[in-house]
Amino acid sequence: MAKATIQYVCSSCGAKAPQMLGRCPVCGEWGTYEEEIVNAAPKKGVTPRSLGTATPQRLQEVVASEEMRLDMHNGELNRVLGGGLVPGSLVLLGGEPGIGKSTLALQMLMQQGERKTFYASGEESVRQLKLRAERLAGNAENLYISSETSLERILDQVKELEPEIVVIDSIQTIGTETIDATIGSLSQVRECAARILEFAKTRNIPFFIIGHINKEGSLAGPKVLEHIVDTVLQFEGDQHNMYRILRAQKNRFGSTSELGIYEMRQDGLREVSNPSELLLSTSREGLSGIAIAAAVEGVRPFLIEVQALVSSAAYGTPQRSSTGFDGRRLNMLLAVLEKRVGFKLLQKDVFLNIAGGLRVQDPAIDLAVLAAVLSSNMDIALDATTCLCGEVGLAGEIRPVNRIEQRIAEAQKLGFRRIMIPADQKVDSKRYTIEIVGVKRVTDAFRLLIKS
Repeated sequence: MAKATIQYVCSSCGAKAPQMLGRCPVCGEWGTYEEEIVNAAPKKGVTPRSLGTATPQRLQEVVASEEMRLDMHNGELNRVLGGGLVPGSLVLLGGEPGIGKSTLALQMLMQQGERKTFYASGEESVRQLKLRAERLAGNAENLYISSETSLERILDQVKELEPEIVVIDSIQTIGTETIDATIGSLSQVRECAARILEFAKTRNIPFFIIGHINKEGSLAGPKVLEHIVDTVLQFEGDQHNMYRILRAQKNRFGSTSELGIYEMRQDGLREVSNPSELLLSTSREGLSGIAIAAAVEGVRPFLIEVQALVSSAAYGTPQRSSTGFDGRRLNMLLAVLEKRVGFKLLQKDVFLNIAGGLRVQDPAIDLAVLAAVLSSNMDIALDATTCLCGEVGLAGEIRPVNRIEQRIAEAQKLGFRRIMIPADQKVDSKRYTIEIVGVKRVTDAFRLLIKS
């Protein structure tokens, strides 16, 4: 009988090497090589997989119909999935420990009503799952649970129950007998995912698999895991804050521009249909260092509160700290404020915070960031009925942004009286009751804000 051999595989790109390497020569990542045991001869019964027909077909002869989708009875999840769950699809859900991945998956199954669902956990016992389900709102009458780490036994249970939706928590705790490797290793994760994909496609049963993340924040395991699945969902947020964001990083059946927002409560996750009303505080009037920005995450517009605090530096080197905003972009905007506007902040500490615990990457909040810093530095409160929208360039100009109509409509819906946008943005102001003010440079915006 041939002996098993050991090879080393990069968890980032999948490159293989005969010995352990500190840095991958293919992708350039450090510390990503992991040991993998390879059998010289394949085990009996292991055959190559085929998910479709073996004979080629002409493209014109293939009959294509719109994918039928299952309503998940969860508006935010339906939005991110592209309108519902496609039967036979494989969805990977990742996120930080304790962020609420298992809570979201279990609550989602309990919202399915008459559908028979199955939750297989390799991390918790059935008693722990029962305790978790008791504090969640939903109907567990048709929910079946199992505590199992063997993939073969899990698939046998699925064959016996014939559920409509299956959740496996998590892929790193499941192992298959066809691979002689430790559970959680690269080869086990890759083989288990491929087996689940084949089972889901052949039996037309949708699967959710929960995955861990590494210290860099990306999904743990081989990169091929993300290529195998149909949809990759990222559940993120601050554990010390109540809001969570569900993003689609990959979606073969829909757009990756959508996102869902949830509020973590004692009885589970609550959908947030209008996040703007929750992210804006009602007691901001008369306070300096606060500006309202019209942001867009994916294709969803909402208004956020940008808070800034500028104070004299207590030490020789001033501090630059930001929460929910890119620190390097903050330094760039402060340089623009000093060079183009003339405000000296070299001897001042600057602290920036995006209220609500959200992390926003939309460059359209640049103008609101500078306005909040200016307001705190001069200790002047800005008009509470004005919101801002615009990307700031290095020359101090206000650059156009995307989806400007949606931003204006959101500000109008929430009762704002005025919105500042880039002057080069083409907008039909007659369609809106809110006052639309176009500004070309940062100095123009500041004059209007201070005057009001």
